[in-house]
Amino acid sequence: MNSKDNYIKIFDTTLRDGEQSPGASMSLEEKIQIAEIFDEMGVDIIEAGFPIASNGDFESVKEVSKIIKNVQVCGLSRAGQKDIDRAAEALKYAKNPRIHTFISTSPVHMQYKLQMNEEQVLDAINFSVSRARNLVDDVQWSAEDATRTDRDFLFKCVDMAISSGATTINIPDTVGYTTPDEYFEIISSLINNIPNSDKVVFSTHCHNDLGLAVANALSGLSAGVRQIECTINGIGERAGNAALEEIVMAIKTRDDLLPYETGIKTELISKASKIVSNATGFPVQFNKAIVGKNAFAHESGIHQDGMLKNRETYEIMTPESVGVKKTSLVMGKHSGRHAFKDKLSDLGYADVTDDVVQAAFGKFKILADKKKHIYDEDIVALVDDSLIIDNKINAINLKSLKVFAGTGEPQRAEMTLDVFGDIKHTTQTGDGPVDAIFKCIKELYPHDVKLSLYQVHAVTEGTDAQATVSVKIEENDRTTVGQSADTDTLVASANAYLNALNKMLIKREKKSLYKNIEPKKVKGVF
Repeated sequence: MNSKDNYIKIFDTTLRDGEQSPGASMSLEEKIQIAEIFDEMGVDIIEAGFPIASNGDFESVKEVSKIIKNVQVCGLSRAGQKDIDRAAEALKYAKNPRIHTFISTSPVHMQYKLQMNEEQVLDAINFSVSRARNLVDDVQWSAEDATRTDRDFLFKCVDMAISSGATTINIPDTVGYTTPDEYFEIISSLINNIPNSDKVVFSTHCHNDLGLAVANALSGLSAGVRQIECTINGIGERAGNAALEEIVMAIKTRDDLLPYETGIKTELISKASKIVSNATGFPVQFNKAIVGKNAFAHESGIHQDGMLKNRETYEIMTPESVGVKKTSLVMGKHSGRHAFKDKLSDLGYADVTDDVVQAAFGKFKILADKKKHIYDEDIVALVDDSLIIDNKINAINLKSLKVFAGTGEPQRAEMTLDVFGDIKHTTQTGDGPVDAIFKCIKELYPHDVKLSLYQVHAVTEGTDAQATVSVKIEENDRTTVGQSADTDTLVASANAYLNALNKMLIKREKKSLYKNIEPKKVKGVF
């Protein structure tokens, strides 16, 4: 299928190391669901659990072994007989079982954790690998805390594991301690100096304590490893593991510098990420590479303009390549008019006039300074608001509004209106702030209509949600509806009423009145 020289096995340990994240425990059903998506996306090996750790882990490994037919299933074990035998029992239904056995090799681990000397550790390696190899054909051995292990002793350990029958040698950076250059040198020295190193596959298992897990794993590739242990979303002990999605997409995107292949169907990465996130209850950080909510989102006007002209200006991979539907041009205070107009087209407002676009864009900029997140519904509300008033007549406009509300005092509104070019001001009290606002409007522009509907609803999420207010007024056989959207419900209420009132002016039979009479003299029409 692929040459040994460039094919990289993806060893996923989400179900084992990933579950070791505090609070990330998964049910059997959830583990099976995750294993099935891994099977579908082309993972090479699934480390399904640590069989001796608990009955739950044992059952997980056993059930995954029964269900999964394409992917190799692996169980973890320490260097003792009971661990190894338990792992083999859990894997008995697996089509191609692998036992992964390990022991610590660093001075600090041997002294304080194992309380063993070097000779005892070497004996344990020989016993555990030999025992496992008698039970299954495929045995992986790991030197826990390898990157803090004395180099000469690490050579002896790896040599012993190979001699005892290991088929894969894993060199973990257990505590995320190493750097790319150092890790490259460690792997290179092992491959170049140990007899029969060409008879086994070398593997990485890098943790992210210094934020270098992916970089170290990729450095290992250059040194000669052909298996990478990783997890979806990078979950795992402490700061987590090297993220599968980052490893795979780095290889796919930079094949000029990383001339390797994986069997991963990258279009399923986003789906796998969501499944793991839902199962563990761990949300994916917004700026997480590849699978984060913002991974293919652009807000800056400069970036959005570039994206609209050519996606390659600011994207090194397509969102579709990882299973995301499309790039998101996120509308915010940094967005430009070009992106705003493109967003309007996507929302079905392709034919609106430039005047409407400009009016809506001005309101959008004001709103963007008030809200962290601008949703599509926000923009729709703004455009609808701009389309409500006929461009020919905009008789009455709100200039300013102050509302005083609370307990102990009557609710009061202070309002300034532009009424046919005249600037007018009044203060009114009312039975609530909205009543006071409507009384102000009637004082500044006397009229007699029936208010038949006043309705408020939030069109977006959060405490800074934009409210849309709908107002219906009636006069004789004429009815008009005004709408307005704003993060301030009272401002939206005033503008909604004024919108309805202005539309009533348009509907009146005597439209010619505004052509023959000075607008500022038209008062009390109703």
